[in-house]
Amino acid sequence: MVLIAGPCVIESEDHAHSLAHKIREIAAKTKYPFVFKASFDKANRTSIHSFRGPGIKEGIRILGDIKKEHDLPILTDIHEPRHAEIAAAAVDVLQIPAFLCRQTDLLTAASETGKTLNIKKGQFLAPLDLRHVINKITEAGNNNLLITERGTSFGYNNLVVDIRSLPILRTFGFPVIFDVTHSLQLPGAGDGVTAGQAEFIDPLASAGVAAGIDGVFMEVHEDPKSAKSDGQNALALDKLEPLLKKLSLINNAVKTYEDETEVTD
Repeated sequence: MVLIAGPCVIESEDHAHSLAHKIREIAAKTKYPFVFKASFDKANRTSIHSFRGPGIKEGIRILGDIKKEHDLPILTDIHEPRHAEIAAAAVDVLQIPAFLCRQTDLLTAASETGKTLNIKKGQFLAPLDLRHVINKITEAGNNNLLITERGTSFGYNNLVVDIRSLPILRTFGFPVIFDVTHSLQLPGAGDGVTAGQAEFIDPLASAGVAAGIDGVFMEVHEDPKSAKSDGQNALALDKLEPLLKKLSLINNAVKTYEDETEVTD
């Protein structure tokens, strides 16, 4: 499995470099291919007063430097069609935020860069509805896709993950990523900020891996309580290594069982 991890947003240049270095060491130790993720702008914060990040010009420069200095592939999200070409000059994966996954102009602009795209399934979409999003991208000439589950909104400040979604998404023929930490958000439940339930990262990630996903997406922070965005649903850095070891054991068990079943059949 691949690990996509990093802070929710670039809090500072030094902080982003530090986390990239530390997560890279843990990923190497646990033998996970690692993609560093961070946003240059959190354009959909609950409050207008919330921290958004350094912006696209400075943010892309920082991400480009992290890519070179730490020899890492980089993922970041874009919000407008004009962002696609700018971000593509420095990063490896362009991410389409869940709330924007049906924006045709954004999808087309991202597709035309030729970069790998990570499409987050909208909280308002049933899994099979994502086929229309995929068709927009492939018809624009890009087949380099990742599909990410990040929970479904039922209102009342909560998200629910239906594990059935993961095998359904796999039927489209593209790698399926499970965004565990965003799935544990409680949107708007923090009186102007997004609350979350980080205590459920372990069981939810374990269930996703058991269902046969291709990668895990997690927001990681050395001190979630001080994070400038999504701290309440972020994984504490010191919990990352033991969790990855556990997920590897689950993944190996699933793959071994599948291999043995295939031989028997």
